[in-house]
Amino acid sequence: MATIRTLVIADTDPQIDIPKTVKKEKIDLVITLGDLTIWDLEGLDKVEVPKIGVYGNHDVVKYMPQFGIEDLHCKTWNFMGLKFAGFEGCPEYRKHKVEPMYSQREAKDLIRKIPHVDVFIAHCPPTNVNDDETIHKGWIELENYLAHENPKMLLHGHTYPNPDKMTTQYYDTKIVYVQGYKIVEIEA
Repeated sequence: MATIRTLVIADTDPQIDIPKTVKKEKIDLVITLGDLTIWDLEGLDKVEVPKIGVYGNHDVVKYMPQFGIEDLHCKTWNFMGLKFAGFEGCPEYRKHKVEPMYSQREAKDLIRKIPHVDVFIAHCPPTNVNDDETIHKGWIELENYLAHENPKMLLHGHTYPNPDKMTTQYYDTKIVYVQGYKIVEIEA
């Protein structure tokens, strides 16, 4: 069984030298989970490993092409025997938005079209998983997706869960919350 070493970046400046970290930590894959700036990702364009990601609800500038990141919003992608998919943004909390936000109904229609995957990446978590009742509400349909599709892992950012009450497992899915950066190993 192979292990994929990933560098996952979300929501804030990771405060690392990305190319040096990728090399030192023997990273196989870089994953971005949104709410990032081009300055947060400085040096990522020099990294020679695959890069995938989704945009967050504060991402107005579309930075992924500049860094060679494959946008996985509502798409699947295969790597080392695993299938990945993603979903961008968060539940809509204001009108006249330019950032990726969707109504729960829109998200339901989109998420239902995503086939079973091994690893799901999302800016925003599912409802009842590291979310709250403010603007950091989770996706209702993503909770249903986890319950029925049972991916091995869900990676998310966006929220600020209480470390003592953080959800790390939901049914058979391992939940990984990221703020800044985290090195995550995924069994292939």
